[in-house]
Formats: sequence, structure tokens, C-alpha cells
Amino acid sequence: MKDLLPPGVRQQGERGIAFVIAGPSGVGKSSVIAALLARDPRLAFCPSVTTRPPRPQEVPGRDYHFVSEAEFDRLLAQGALLEWAEYQGHRYGTPKAEVLSRLAQGRDVVLNKEVRGAWAIKNAGLGYPVVLIFLVPPSWEELVRRVRGRGTEDEEALQERLRIAQAELARIPDFDYLVVNDELSAAVTRVEAIIQAERMRIVRCG
Repeated sequence: MKDLLPPGVRQQGERGIAFVIAGPSGVGKSSVIAALLARDPRLAFCPSVTTRPPRPQEVPGRDYHFVSEAEFDRLLAQGALLEWAEYQGHRYGTPKAEVLSRLAQGRDVVLNKEVRGAWAIKNAGLGYPVVLIFLVPPSWEELVRRVRGRGTEDEEALQERLRIAQAELARIPDFDYLVVNDELSAAVTRVEAIIQAERMRIVRCG
């Protein structure tokens, strides 16, 4: 197809694209990303680095890179993180080398980030397209139900998560796309449509 394009024109998908999926805690980001990875071999997931302990169902290196506070400090000092933030007493960051390596290979990268981290990646000067997707539940009541249903925190911590979620929802206008996760397979299909559209986007290089 390349021989059909005029000079100075290409499709954005010829290079790697970073798709950042963010949204309030409990909205289903991990489930959506897992389904996307199972259906699209071109996507690569780059886990965040975190100082929090793993939850029972989480696998180190697959869900997160779990590190000590001292190791996180070392990564910061080396400039090894694209961005980092503290959330409920634990630090999270995005490993720069891992993301750039995947993008340089022509892979599309999907990242699971909190809202502030997503915007920081957008402005990190990656040199590759960054697409921000905000995932929301169908209602506030449903979000509360999902967070409570996880059963991983006491009431005080849960209320703090919900307070943070309210502030995060105010950042929706900063994102490129808004996807409602009312039913998992439907939400995954919506995100897939965004990914395909961004890959086909025309880029003028000249």
C-alpha cells in the first residue's frame, strides 16, 4: 500500500503508538487491558513500577514491577521513570526504557495509569503518539459497588479512593476518548475501535 501514498504521507500505525488507559480505581482497567492483549498480538503491556505489596491475584512482572522504597528512589535518581506519583501512601511510576523499547520495535504499547500519570506521559516528550483513553463506569453507584466488592481495604481507605475518584472524573476533558465500561466485552470492543482508528490516522510528515 505504501506505493499508493503521496510523498510526505503515512499512516500513524506504521510506528508504535502508546495507548494510556486511565480512570478511577475499580472501573475495570486491568480487565479491559487483559482482554485487549488476548485479542491483539500487536499490543504490548508495560507494567508500572510500584512500592505497594502485591494483591493475592497479582503476578510480579505481569501486573506490576513490585519494588522497595529504596529501589524506587534509585530508579528516580537514574531518570529511569517517565513519570511517577504517590497514591494512597504508595508510589507508582512508568519504566522509560521498557516503553521506548517496545515503541521502537513498532509495537503499540498499552499502559494502565492513574489520571495524573496519564497526562504526565502525554507531556513526557516520548517522540511517539500518545493516546489517552478515560474509562468510566455506567454510574457513580456502580463504581462504589465495584470498589466495595473488591474487599481489599477498610472503610477509611475505601472512602479515600472514592474521594480521589471524584477528583479524577473532573479531568475527563483532558483526555482524547471516553469509554463507558458497562459490560466488559462491549467496552473492549469500543477501545479496539479507538486503537484501529488511531492506527489508520493519516500523518503528514513533510
